[in-house]
Amino acid sequence: MKSLTIKGSKRESVGKSATKALRNAGKVPCVVYGGDNTIHFSADETEFHNLIYTPDVFRVVLELANGETIDCALQDIQFHPVTDQILHIDFYQLFDGTPISMTIPVRVSGNAKGVKNGGVLRVINRRLRVRALPKNLPDFIDVDVTEMKIGDVFTVGDVEKEDFEFLQEDKEVICQVRTSRTAIVDEIDEDEDEEGEEGAEGEEGAEETAEGAENKEGATEE
Repeated sequence: MKSLTIKGSKRESVGKSATKALRNAGKVPCVVYGGDNTIHFSADETEFHNLIYTPDVFRVVLELANGETIDCALQDIQFHPVTDQILHIDFYQLFDGTPISMTIPVRVSGNAKGVKNGGVLRVINRRLRVRALPKNLPDFIDVDVTEMKIGDVFTVGDVEKEDFEFLQEDKEVICQVRTSRTAIVDEIDEDEDEEGEEGAEGEEGAEETAEGAENKEGATEE
């Protein structure tokens, strides 16, 4: 998993007035859970832009002003409903020997056969919940749709799992190739062409039979 460093400072006061003062100063109040002690800290809002405004998932290395370093992962974030200002962020402390649950993005690769034939690829789940040791968490879940035909469905159970497990059921749909109007019309046209060829063959056979009968009658009269 990719790593991202954030520099912050421990918070001495966690009251409402102190929190409001931090936000007015362009800083974000944060909390780290999961360790022996809950850690309250703050950091400049700009420190979080590469962590939040991206589909990627990062392992966060928190560097505090007192020299302390903490490995953690983003768990929850709160935005202001009107201004979209970051109000608060929760992190969860990571330990190499302890599994953690995280939401990982899905990356679709390949060009489905069904799409080439006029179908439409629908991605149902763009993020999946997985559980693994921090070192085994993937950057993304790769879904290769190359062999998918019209009507095919790709589920969680179809993903090649390595050192992690999904928290969704195997039957959960990730993506599917659905039919479209174009695909239906093409299919009808193909059927009509086949019927036309069969009709032509039937007419040719009838003509040959008629010719044979005429020749036979002529031979009899002679």
